[in-house]
Amino acid sequence: MPKLSNPVYAEKVKKLSKAETERLLSRMSGKLPHRLEKDKLSKEEALALQMELEDEQLQEWRNRMAELNQKIEKQKLKEAEKAMPEAKVAGKSKPSSKSKAVEKTVKAAKVKKTAAKQKNAK
Repeated sequence: MPKLSNPVYAEKVKKLSKAETERLLSRMSGKLPHRLEKDKLSKEEALALQMELEDEQLQEWRNRMAELNQKIEKQKLKEAEKAMPEAKVAGKSKPSSKSKAVEKTVKAAKVKKTAAKQKNAK
């Protein structure tokens, strides 16, 4: 018995235009097009499964990109922290504009991290 897709995707398939349907069919890969050709799946079921698959892949990609961006932010913070002790050794007694920028970057990273956690919780 074929795997049935989420009913939400079945409703979305019904609302697709002919051009959108063709594009979605053209992106099918793996066993899905073969199952469609052998009439094991209806066209609507295959489209719904493809939409569901693409949404899952998009969510996975977004999660990976969020992780990469967090790593990049951490690296920037480490580089900024390394630069700060050098500035103190050089004899600067006033807080530099770099330290203010570092503080802003730290706050922005915390806000992004919190937002990503909240988004993933949904």
